[in-house]
Amino acid sequence: MLITEWVPDAYHDNENIVVRSATHADKEVLLQFEQDVIAAERPFDDTIKEGDINYYDIDAMINLPNIQLLVAELKGQLIASGYARIENASPYLKHRQYAYLGFMYVVPEHRGKGINKQIIGALQQWTLSMGVTELRLEVYEDNKPAIRAYEKLGFKALLLTMRKGS
Repeated sequence: MLITEWVPDAYHDNENIVVRSATHADKEVLLQFEQDVIAAERPFDDTIKEGDINYYDIDAMINLPNIQLLVAELKGQLIASGYARIENASPYLKHRQYAYLGFMYVVPEHRGKGINKQIIGALQQWTLSMGVTELRLEVYEDNKPAIRAYEKLGFKALLLTMRKGS
């Protein structure tokens, strides 16, 4: 289903970038995006295993009703991805549910064009249509460019996770 089913023509831009729901036909490219995400995150986290690993169950992300996996497409090529997963919040929080955002990826030659902003905007529209207003995401503390990009979209730091290895 195209995002335009939620917000008519809101996520088409001048370059003909279309943000749409991912399909099983997109899986091969999404698996490559996933490996690119993992490669980008390894320098920030020495606890990530070496070799081929997976973060995501892409088939489930496409099928589950509490997850919206989106891709951005330009001239028939996938150039970006992102998802929102609706979760139940802790009972002591003001909101009953929140949407966790992840798998934010834009191919290098298309970075800096606002594509991630389009995907997050579309995901926010989807979460609002599901009655969820709280958005959360995780970003490595040392990933300053990503932090700045998310701050421009209105996100702010909430909690710092700390660890100690042996």
